[in-house]
Amino acid sequence: MGALILAQAPATGGNPLLQAVVALVILANFAAIVVLYLCSTSRASDSPTQKRGSIAGAFLKYEVLLFGAVVMLLPFYWMIVTAFKDGQTAAAFPPVWTPSRIATKAPDPKTGEMIRVVPLGTAQRTGEQVRVVPYDNMVFRRVQESDFSVTKEIPDPDFVFLSDPALFQTDSVISLDLKNFRRAWYRPEESSRGQVNFQTYFAVSIISSLLATVGTLITSALAAFAFARLVFWGKTYLFYIVLATMMVPGQVLLIPNFLILSSIGWLDTWAALVVPWLASVFTIFLMRQFFMTIPEDLWDAARIDGASRFRYLWQVVVPLSRPVFVTAGIFDFLNNWNSLLWPLIVTSTPRMRTLMVGLQNLNDDAGAEFHILMAASCFAVLPVVLVFFFLQRFFIEGIARTGLK
Repeated sequence: MGALILAQAPATGGNPLLQAVVALVILANFAAIVVLYLCSTSRASDSPTQKRGSIAGAFLKYEVLLFGAVVMLLPFYWMIVTAFKDGQTAAAFPPVWTPSRIATKAPDPKTGEMIRVVPLGTAQRTGEQVRVVPYDNMVFRRVQESDFSVTKEIPDPDFVFLSDPALFQTDSVISLDLKNFRRAWYRPEESSRGQVNFQTYFAVSIISSLLATVGTLITSALAAFAFARLVFWGKTYLFYIVLATMMVPGQVLLIPNFLILSSIGWLDTWAALVVPWLASVFTIFLMRQFFMTIPEDLWDAARIDGASRFRYLWQVVVPLSRPVFVTAGIFDFLNNWNSLLWPLIVTSTPRMRTLMVGLQNLNDDAGAEFHILMAASCFAVLPVVLVFFFLQRFFIEGIARTGLK
């Protein structure tokens, strides 16, 4: 890559087209605000019942909401855009707001046509040629390294040729090349001596998160139903004691929990990743509040039909509580999916590490390669976004109805 750096101009963050579009959007919004305010003022004088400036006020409200949405989405946009850049463009300042790459072109030795290439070395003196390969002929292959093999992006030797760096042409181009995602996917193999890639991290995270989430929903439903519908001595005080445990920081319990798992031989096992998360006080509280909104008449009808409390819970209460189950499931899944400290402590082999631990290891290994880190971050964010996208209706309904009577 040395020849590429010597031959090209420094990357800059200026993007006149993008800046012009942003400026036009801002000016159009201000113009629309002024026009709508004048229109609403004239209408208010004709109709006394209409509030002065109502249209402009509504427009401003939506503008504020739109601005908040842009602020929330900007980090995600930056992550995705950076995942398509090359290393030099990703580190450029001022930042480049489009998925751009520095394209290096050299003459094809057969046709003389300028083609995009990847320099494989650095010219040591003036006039010396360097080895280059066409950009499309950088391939991912299994490479043997001492006693293990890894997947790496290497040049296809059948297409490598010599070229003079003085003939290189460089330009910044918009690119949606997915190679960064493949580099990030196989990068952990180098630090783990070929043991894992992101496929292993994904499998561990998905399996452990799903098992812990399902287990939490089952145990929380039983506890919440007891606190919401059963009558027993000390129920209220016991519920307050359970809620009080939410005020204990999780870091305080790390050492005791670690010692317990170590004493029973569960370290570096699936049980260590799942069993400690099979109960959640927040989920119990959320479900209890929802169960209390279900009419007691349903229990009277079920009791007349001979249903037990357990059957009433699973055949009547649970189907009616689908929104709160989805809401609690999303919270619990996210909590397990984003967990870093606990899996880092209780696991020691790469094959038992979760996705977040894999991202941390990749950050240590490729800290300066922002484009690789952003591509790997997309792996972690995509499943969560998809889950929320498909279940958002139940999520909103569960939040809206919880606690209402």
